[in-house]
Amino acid sequence: MKTEVVTLSPNIVWGNRIALFVVLFWFGFLKVIGMSPAEAIVTQLHHKTIEFFISIENFLPLLGITECTIGILWLFPKATKPAFFLFCLQMFTTFFPLILMPNETWKSTLALSLSGQYIIKNVVLIASAYTVFITYSTLPETEVNP
Repeated sequence: MKTEVVTLSPNIVWGNRIALFVVLFWFGFLKVIGMSPAEAIVTQLHHKTIEFFISIENFLPLLGITECTIGILWLFPKATKPAFFLFCLQMFTTFFPLILMPNETWKSTLALSLSGQYIIKNVVLIASAYTVFITYSTLPETEVNP
């Protein structure tokens, strides 16, 4: 089987970078200022997992700042690898409520609650981030570090 290398337009990659920035920075900023619609589910998950390590009053702003930082990193091509690594860690944790809080995230088999749908939409963010990461990772070294 022959493998074909596909080169994406820089506009597509930048469109993905900007979209990741907007979503992560916006959602993170809402957590920092205490206006996130996800605050209730984050608080419930916090109580089930890391309540003994950090208070929710400290955790929510820290999570928001982390999301804002990851969003900003996506805007800098040389920061693609750390952005992707941090993004993957953050995305991994966003799926915990589907397993640890089924009453809040599922209506029935295959039917998600609104909170569950909010979580599953992260699959699109993961695809976008992977597109940016894989495009960056396949660039010749001269284009990565001119």
